[in-house]
This record gives sequence, C-alpha cells and structure tokens, in this order.
Amino acid sequence: MTIDVPGYRPGTWTLDPAHSEVTFSVRHMMISKVRGTFGVKSATLIAPENPLDAKVEASVDVTSVDTKDEGRDAHLRSADFFDAENFPTMDFVSTRTRVEDGDFFVDGDLTIRGVTKPVSFAFDFGGFGSDPWGNYKAGASATTTINREDFGLTWNAALETGGVLVGKDVTINLDLQGSLQQD
Repeated sequence: MTIDVPGYRPGTWTLDPAHSEVTFSVRHMMISKVRGTFGVKSATLIAPENPLDAKVEASVDVTSVDTKDEGRDAHLRSADFFDAENFPTMDFVSTRTRVEDGDFFVDGDLTIRGVTKPVSFAFDFGGFGSDPWGNYKAGASATTTINREDFGLTWNAALETGGVLVGKDVTINLDLQGSLQQD
C-alpha cells in the first residue's frame, strides 16, 4: 500500500529539540495526575518515497525528567523507578507504520530500564513548510499509553484511604518538529 501525504518529502529527517517535547502523565493518589517532561537526546526519521515505509529511531534522556518537584524527580531517577545511573535513556525503534480507518499509527519497540516492549503511537501530521532560513520542516504529534509495570517500574506505596500512590497507566505525548537534512 502506498499513501499520499501532501508536502511529504523523502530523505533523512532529524529532530529539532528546541521545538519538540516529550511529556507524560500518570495518576497520583488515585485523585489527580502528575505531569512531566523529558529532554529528547536524538530522533531520526528515514523517509523513503512511501511514508508507510518510514523508519524512526529516538532516544530520550531519562536524567532530564522534570515534574516541577525536585524531590520527586530525584526519586524517579533512582533505582525505584528509572534507575538512570544504569539506564540513562529510553529508546524507541519503529517496526512499521500503518493506516487504519484514515488514522496513522507508528508501531515499534520501546525500551525503558532495559526492558523492551511493543507499543503503538497514534500519529498526527501537523504539516510541512519552509522556515525563513530555507530549512524544510515537518511537525507531528503522537500519543500512547503504557503500563509502567510492564517495564519494571513497579515501585508504589499503599494509601490509608485505599488505592496506591502511583497509577499503572502512563500516557506519553510527543510534540515534534523535524528538519529535512540537506545534501
């Protein structure tokens, strides 16, 4: 199957970290959500003629976790959660791109804390265009939800009122901008 995406150009695309963000949210105390961000170390998209044949590799810096609470961030970097000293990155490698009922999905392998599991990101093209300096840019967003315990992130604390401190489901959101590399 071949698809047409207006403005799409084949080539190697690299992430623009100044215009990209990885965020997450997880249930806290069973009553609210904690949100945070990670810094993206790198991301590359190899885009052939058919967008469905594209391949993505990305790496996120776990040590950059920011939830607006330094104590919580230090705990997240500890061996109770990400064990950033031994596993400083989260990595994603795509395995396929597909369209279902007009919606795009990027499937791949996500590695957190040395554990690799398949995930599927719902993907939305934001568009394409040239910036004032002649660079050709693309924007996109993507989202997925994972069970953190599947990746060995099992720390929790029981609450007096019932339930636990940290929910299992984590929603990951990507807001990305990339540049087509010039030859």
